[in-house]
Amino acid sequence: MLRAAGLVALGAALAGVALSGCAASTSKPHRTASPTTERPTPTPTPTPTSNPIAGMTLQQKVGQLFMVGTQATEADATTVDAVKSLDAGNVFLAGRSHGGVAATKALVSQFTSLVASGSTAGLPLFVATDQEGGEVQVLNRPGFDDMPSALQQGAMEPSQLKDAALTWGSQLKSAGVTMNLAPVVDLIPSPDAAADNPPIGGFDRQFGYDPATITSHADAFRAGMDTAGVVPVIKHFPGLAAATENTDTDSGVTDTTTTATSPSIGVFGTEIQHGARVVMMSTAIYTQLDPGGPAVFSSSIINGLLRQKLGFDGVVMSDDLSAAEQTAAWSPADRAVLAVQAGVDIVLISADPSVAAPMVSAVVAKAQADPAFAKIVDDAARRVVELKRQQLG
Repeated sequence: MLRAAGLVALGAALAGVALSGCAASTSKPHRTASPTTERPTPTPTPTPTSNPIAGMTLQQKVGQLFMVGTQATEADATTVDAVKSLDAGNVFLAGRSHGGVAATKALVSQFTSLVASGSTAGLPLFVATDQEGGEVQVLNRPGFDDMPSALQQGAMEPSQLKDAALTWGSQLKSAGVTMNLAPVVDLIPSPDAAADNPPIGGFDRQFGYDPATITSHADAFRAGMDTAGVVPVIKHFPGLAAATENTDTDSGVTDTTTTATSPSIGVFGTEIQHGARVVMMSTAIYTQLDPGGPAVFSSSIINGLLRQKLGFDGVVMSDDLSAAEQTAAWSPADRAVLAVQAGVDIVLISADPSVAAPMVSAVVAKAQADPAFAKIVDDAARRVVELKRQQLG
């Protein structure tokens, strides 16, 4: 239903464009010409759409599917090597830093200077962090404002939040950060429910308790970041609001209530209709959607629900797959292969960069042995590179 509404709106917009074109074509130039001397204007030959991953090696394409973490205070040697030797195309700043904008910019430059045709195919890196606000703010003063929590942001007028997010985004951009893994759009139904929700409510990461508040403020936050030149990421699909444990520190985290028609899914659908370009997947298990394992490993949730039903055609990112307790039962290699196979475009390795090597190697080996998987890799790399072209040039 959400996708249909988007298509109706798109149809109306296209109809308006068509009417404008017809109106413009009714005016005729004031000139005379003999019919025998008039010649039809040749129809221009369409320019073929360039393939953004043409010429890239398999290793380079696979590298684009990984975002490897480093401490926000220093360049981790393992992460540096991941960019140089594994062709990792994206970096995440983790932990907490009080070095400010200048120190962060110097750190980021240590990674962006590694970009080369022989390693990352010359493609710029997405440099990301968690800058939500409140207790979830990696980068701090000097030069970075102290951001209120999302719950406090939800009490602001959307226009005020948009202006504030533009400021926060501009600070990130000035430090070389080009992606923000925020905002959280998980729908917690009430303050009482928030008290029993460690991953979101436990840190006041929610904008509010109803779909309208969440979507209006997520729109405002995203708009500010977008205007600043920072890609926002909505999370954690299909929602962590019903979780009673934290996937980072607990295993077997399961949601037994969320269905494809739940209001929490509707919030993500609205954000997708409003232009969200990157969605982060949860690692929880959703028994009403796919009881077989974590959502991040589920093609029926990613390709079926997110892409087909909700109409999302952007970049899908995983939550951390390096050290989260929820996925510790799978080997690093299996985590990476299962995530990509299910439809994840960027595998986040935020907490433990040492697993990047076995993860990347496993995806390369699987693509070499399985043509169908190789096509999945190509499609994922294409989406990532297209977003980089749009955002980073």
